Amino acid sequence: MTGSGATDAAAGSDGDAQDLTGLYREYGDDRLPPGQRETDRFPVLSKSGTPSVESETFSFEVWGAVETPVTYSLSEFRDLPAVTQRQDFHCVTGWSKFDCAFTGVEFGEIVDRAGIGDDVEHVLFHALDGYTTNLSLDECTHEGVLFAYGLDGDDLPADHGGPIRVVTPHKYAYKGAKWVSGVEFLTEKELGYWEKRGYSDSANPWNEERYG
Repeated sequence: MTGSGATDAAAGSDGDAQDLTGLYREYGDDRLPPGQRETDRFPVLSKSGTPSVESETFSFEVWGAVETPVTYSLSEFRDLPAVTQRQDFHCVTGWSKFDCAFTGVEFGEIVDRAGIGDDVEHVLFHALDGYTTNLSLDECTHEGVLFAYGLDGDDLPADHGGPIRVVTPHKYAYKGAKWVSGVEFLTEKELGYWEKRGYSDSANPWNEERYG
């Protein structure tokens, strides 16, 4: 498969990664958001367990209020221009992991390829396990929002959302869908799985926006 393997997933060594760990300065004075604890572990959390994914049949779809709906196989997606970024990861349950080197396709790359209407204001991410989560278009275009398929120089593990997950370093991680199968561009807001169940729609870790 084109683009598979640890070397390709790294898209350059970790030392070449763009450092985004300072983005917290937009939101607060401390890198560790209030109410969080730093951990070296990377706990695994999901709605209903890790789904089975067949790489040969996996597809990533882009649809909704777009000029050109597109579908990529996994190999096609991994052939898109990619970046590696060092980010921090904040879980709503109260832990944060610093210096995660994620490799993937920037959100803006997908926007450029599909084209979106002038009236698009919201985005809904869809996942293979039925999970959804929403963000405004403005939040999606924030630096660091990636469709990630690599972690720390290797392929993104299945239990952390591989083959593709969204990462959102300026939000709690439930805004970053695991096992993402596509993205839908919307002209009106549609709440995602946890947002419908009382979690914060804004999800700013530095304001402790955990619940609505």
